[in-house]
Amino acid sequence: MRLAFLLAFLRVVRHRDAIGTDLAPDEAVALDAPDAPLRAAVAAAVAGDHAPARELLASTRTHAQWERRDACVSRLARTALHHDGWLENWTQESPGDPDAILVVADFQLHQAWGIRTDAGAEDVERDRFQAFFALLEDAVPVIGAAAELNPADPVPWRIALTHARSIQAPREVFDACLAEARARDPHHFGCHEQALEYLCATWYGSHEEMFRYAERVADSAPPGSKLHALPLRAALEYRLSEQDEPDGPDPYGPETEAALSRALSLSGSYAAGDPEAAGFRNELALLLIMADRPAEALDTFRAIGVHATEFPWARLGDPLTEFLDARSDVRLDLASQIPFFGRPPEPPATGTPDWAELAPRAVAIVPAPPAEVAQAALLCGYSLRTAPAGEGSSYVEVVPEAVRSRRAALLPEEPLTSAAETFTTGESWPALVLHRAPGRSSITALHQGKLLAAHTWLTESPAPDHAEVRATAQSLAHLYRRADPRPLAHILRATGDPAGHQEDLVTALGLPPVPPGFGGETQVLGELPGARVLARRGLLAGIRDTMSTGGSGHPPEPRPRRTPRWLLVRALILLVLAAATALAWWSPQIGWVRASLLSVTVLHVAATLTGAVRRRRRPKT
Repeated sequence: MRLAFLLAFLRVVRHRDAIGTDLAPDEAVALDAPDAPLRAAVAAAVAGDHAPARELLASTRTHAQWERRDACVSRLARTALHHDGWLENWTQESPGDPDAILVVADFQLHQAWGIRTDAGAEDVERDRFQAFFALLEDAVPVIGAAAELNPADPVPWRIALTHARSIQAPREVFDACLAEARARDPHHFGCHEQALEYLCATWYGSHEEMFRYAERVADSAPPGSKLHALPLRAALEYRLSEQDEPDGPDPYGPETEAALSRALSLSGSYAAGDPEAAGFRNELALLLIMADRPAEALDTFRAIGVHATEFPWARLGDPLTEFLDARSDVRLDLASQIPFFGRPPEPPATGTPDWAELAPRAVAIVPAPPAEVAQAALLCGYSLRTAPAGEGSSYVEVVPEAVRSRRAALLPEEPLTSAAETFTTGESWPALVLHRAPGRSSITALHQGKLLAAHTWLTESPAPDHAEVRATAQSLAHLYRRADPRPLAHILRATGDPAGHQEDLVTALGLPPVPPGFGGETQVLGELPGARVLARRGLLAGIRDTMSTGGSGHPPEPRPRRTPRWLLVRALILLVLAAATALAWWSPQIGWVRASLLSVTVLHVAATLTGAVRRRRRPKT
């Protein structure tokens, strides 16, 4: 057992970085990220302007885009949980607007469930249940008004189905709501999804009834409809509700296998990275992992790209963390199955998008001159670009490379933070790493190789916990010698404009301003005066340059690339020396001293040849 574990561990160490090289980077993955129009509507709503939300929902109603309308209504309703002033203004300005009433109806259900929480009924306090049912009762006339104001809309009936499940409505009430929904759109995914929840064993049905309903709906769905993944949802609900593996044959094993096959076929009909398929693909990935099919799970993660979803990962813990951990575990599982001297499989050539372009933009601000930063960063394992940022300060960003170094592969996924952990070690100055993506900005402060403070602003998020923010503000004030942490805390608690709050914090810390263009282009320092690239060094070269460059600035450029003829001659020499070394160790007449000298020579030639090959493969910067 110990030997098997050791062999698996060695395989993982050797092959992990070669598995899933085309997956979206961790830092690019976002949870339930909205598209651009919905993101703009949410950002405006948080700022108090309901006009973009009104125009967006009016468009979905006019063009009968019921699936999109349902997604937009749900997202706007959740936004109103923490920023509700815009919704109140909308209903007061247009009391008969069917779109505003629809958002209010969904908002009231989200509000009720926020009070009840997703805990089991036995773990919910009585006062919470009373408030929960009171809010659900208040929602009844609003749901009815939403259905009357737009009779062709199935979304109010999706909300009505959620309401029926929440109030423990009898079957005849549920059947009536479902019939109304199907009369308006027989293939509306949200309505069938809520019906499936009602019919599962966790609520008011059974495993058998849930599977039969899902299969019946999928069989009648048009080609390409997401309803073909409804049996997958049933299978996942069954597996998540069963705490233990069944004794003996799985009673719903055939149904689960059929659901997986149907979902895999459906996934293949969508393009890689298509956000429309993200929901069922996330469910498919988890169920494939549960079925011990890691290779297919990895392919599904490739297709998901950056689009993680709250369900099903929230059933296991923090959804984004669970998603990333599941991807990592699949890679480790596959790496452990490859023989140590085997060749990892090549990723499929299916035109996977360039996920690196979707990663958050990252730049670090360091209160030290570029020459000093470059000297400290020689062993960080990444190629960096530095640029002056005013007197005595620097900007730093990572220069992407086609092939990662071995040390970089062992570091955390986010490159600039990993590099900053290395180049701040042993230095008196800190580094502030900034990340920016649509609707999200963050800061990470590092000193002496340790993370001392971090904060993230999201467009929709409520004001964070006061105690947590105060602790972060105090750490930043101490690190950057600010006498009063209260202005920092005020910025950290701000909501609605992530990029603006990030810039305000940088200014409040007394640092140079965020470089122009940050958040747009992948790299923004190349056009700044004095920008220079610090090419990645190998371990020995980095130590040599650290000891030789002193305070002269950036280390010298790497040695020139060797010609093919030089490489061929060295390769032949290596083969001859390797054969001679093998003969020396095999023959007792030669002796161990000469054999050792030959071995050292072989290692030296091999190291020289390997370094030359790597320099030829490294892209020019």
